[in-house]
Amino acid sequence: MSERVVVDPITRIEGHLRVEAQMEGNNIAQAYSSGTMVRGIETILKGRDPRDAWAFAQRICGVCTLVHGVASIRAVEDALKYRIPPNAEIIRNLMIAAQYVHDHVMHFYHLHALDWVDVVSALSADPKATSELAQSLSSWPKASVGYFRDTQNKLKRFVEAGQLGIFAKAYWGHPAYKLPPEANLMAVSHYLEALEWQRDVVKLHAIFGGKNPHPMFLVGGVPSPIDLNSDSAINAKRLAQVQEVIDKMRTFVDQVYIPDTLAVASFYKDWGERGEGVGNFLCYGDFPMSGMGDPSSFLIPPGVILDRDLSKIHPIDMESPDEIKEFVSHSWYDYSGGKDEGLHPYVGETNLHYTGPKPPYRQLNVDESYSWLKSPRWNGKAMEVGPLARVLMLYASGHEMTKELVGMTLAKLDLPPRALFSTLGRTAARTLETKIIVEAMQGWYDSLIANIKAGDTKTFNETQWDPSTWPKEARGVGYTEAPRGGLAHWVVIKDGVIDNYQAVVPSTWNAGPRDAENQAGPYEAALQDNHQLQDPKQPIEILRTIHSFDPCIACAVHVTDPEGEELVQVQIR
Repeated sequence: MSERVVVDPITRIEGHLRVEAQMEGNNIAQAYSSGTMVRGIETILKGRDPRDAWAFAQRICGVCTLVHGVASIRAVEDALKYRIPPNAEIIRNLMIAAQYVHDHVMHFYHLHALDWVDVVSALSADPKATSELAQSLSSWPKASVGYFRDTQNKLKRFVEAGQLGIFAKAYWGHPAYKLPPEANLMAVSHYLEALEWQRDVVKLHAIFGGKNPHPMFLVGGVPSPIDLNSDSAINAKRLAQVQEVIDKMRTFVDQVYIPDTLAVASFYKDWGERGEGVGNFLCYGDFPMSGMGDPSSFLIPPGVILDRDLSKIHPIDMESPDEIKEFVSHSWYDYSGGKDEGLHPYVGETNLHYTGPKPPYRQLNVDESYSWLKSPRWNGKAMEVGPLARVLMLYASGHEMTKELVGMTLAKLDLPPRALFSTLGRTAARTLETKIIVEAMQGWYDSLIANIKAGDTKTFNETQWDPSTWPKEARGVGYTEAPRGGLAHWVVIKDGVIDNYQAVVPSTWNAGPRDAENQAGPYEAALQDNHQLQDPKQPIEILRTIHSFDPCIACAVHVTDPEGEELVQVQIR
């Protein structure tokens, strides 16, 4: 049996993912990405009232609940030709944007940072030198010697008690870690601060959507009545709280997240030369200001970039039966027309057919089906979606703030533009995008306040709410740019109920297996680009690149070496 490193499941993600790396010496020659969990929401939705679909669709994910709700209501609104009031559009933008900022900060500190930050190394840091380092990077007030000494003592108590908790079972001391102890201590401190920060900023979803996770939505608008004199509506106090959240988000992004990204990246500039992926990028576009029917008003423009060519943006047609198709050649599904055909989501099928080995197994049979994810393609090409795709799209379309931020980042790190197409570039793009989005939030908030002052408080359009006015058959597509990438739901409605429903999610685009032409998906292609494992028993390099995509949390890790020997197994009972 050929040598293969297996990581199953990848941890510090949402969901269950297995990665296998075919080795040639210490180099990854081929990589295989396997989704090991069935979703099946599409089947559950059949026969239901389309106006209720969002409540089920949100359960596709326990992290990205909001964006699935948005895509679902937009799909139904598109099918039934609903128009929504301007205030509803603004409130949706604010809710999606808050998801971005919250999600990206959480990903950097709590899911991805531990690939670059050696927590145990922080025990040997000099708190005084750490304070000086932090103050040289930003004006963040929590940077005193005493503050970092307290954090170090807290960490020391964890280690001495043998209870590292959230920091347990990692590759501390791995030679691939490059940060000095002081940078590690600063990063660990900010990791803990981000836990407190996120608790406060998520309140924006509760203000407009009633709760988080799974905020409330409404086909035709938002369930957020505005009445400045009512205790049960969006009033002056709640609007002031929204402004406080935006301010708190912007301060943390400017004074902590951006400086930390640049500081960490400066020690890992070699990661600007690996993890490129397929070189093709897709965006549906989002953040409209004059309705979803007018992409020219989107902050993030729609389109496709091919072969890293930023001089041309190709248009995307989500209704065309020929452009977006899902393939199941290497997936545990069947299509009525055969495994090798591609289906547009309007006619998509969800026919589960598991043909793989029974767990536990040593490795996948990658010549056959090996994943519960399908393989979406645009005009037959594998596409990367997510923060890097969006930043490239903004850059290519001439967005001034994006061009300034990208130029500043490359200059500070002394890296060429080609470094954008890499593991490091993908991680940096997520940070820059967060800055772009948090700045836009203030403008949307100001527009909402201006509308209210002008007497416009409408947040819901009741037109065509009566199902008796619906056509006998209708179909629509609802899309959004979720934090992890382009997300779209396609719905077919017949006789007032859902006849077909297909969701193509960002991690399907990025994590899907090979297709009928044996084209690797973005995860697989990225791992095949210049990856060497210093220690195959501790494959931190695999984690770095996979986490750079922010896969959409497993409660166990199971790693095997090329001989199939189990190395680590953690179970929650």
